[in-house]
Amino acid sequence: MVALAVIIERVLSLRLHLVTPPGLLNQAIQASQASLPSDEVITQLEQHSALGKVLASGWQALQTNPHINDVDLRYSMEVSGREVAHGLEKNLSTLATIASAAPLLGLLGTVIGMIDIFGSQAPGTSNPAQLAQGISMALYNTAFGLIVAIPALMFWRFLRARVEAYVLELELDAERFARHLLVLRSKLR
Repeated sequence: MVALAVIIERVLSLRLHLVTPPGLLNQAIQASQASLPSDEVITQLEQHSALGKVLASGWQALQTNPHINDVDLRYSMEVSGREVAHGLEKNLSTLATIASAAPLLGLLGTVIGMIDIFGSQAPGTSNPAQLAQGISMALYNTAFGLIVAIPALMFWRFLRARVEAYVLELELDAERFARHLLVLRSKLR
C-alpha cells in the first residue's frame, strides 16, 4: 500500500507542467528583456513550478545585488536548483527501500513457514497433504514479496530516470537564464 501511494504521489507530482513547463524560460527572458520585473512577477514565477523557482532565484539575486558577479549569481541559482532537485527526489528512497526489502520479507516468510512445517512433522506421523499445503503457503510468501518488489522496482527506475531528465533540463535552462541575467546586469549599470 505504501509503495502504491508513493508511486501515485510521485507520478502526479512529476508531471511536466509542474516541473519544467514548456516556454517558461522564454517567457522569463521576455519579461526581463530590458529590466527586472516587479516583486509580484518574481513571486508568481517562484510559485509557478520547479523551474520557476530556480529562475526566480536568479532575478532575486540580481535584484538584491545589481553588481553581483557571475560566480555568485550562478551559485544562488545552483542552491535553488539543489533544493528543487531534492524535492523532485522526495519519497524515491522509500520506494527503493520497499523494492529491496519486499523479496527479503517474502523469503523470511517462506523460511519461517518451512521451519513451522518441518517442526510440526513428528517422526513417524508424516502427513503428505499437510506438508504440501505448508510448502504451498510458504511459497506464497515469496510470491507476494515479488509481486510487491517487481512493480516497485520498475516504477522506481522509471521515476528516477524522469527526475534525472528534469534535473538536466533545469540545469541547462538555469545556465541559459544566468547568461541572460548577466547581459541584463550590464544593461542595468
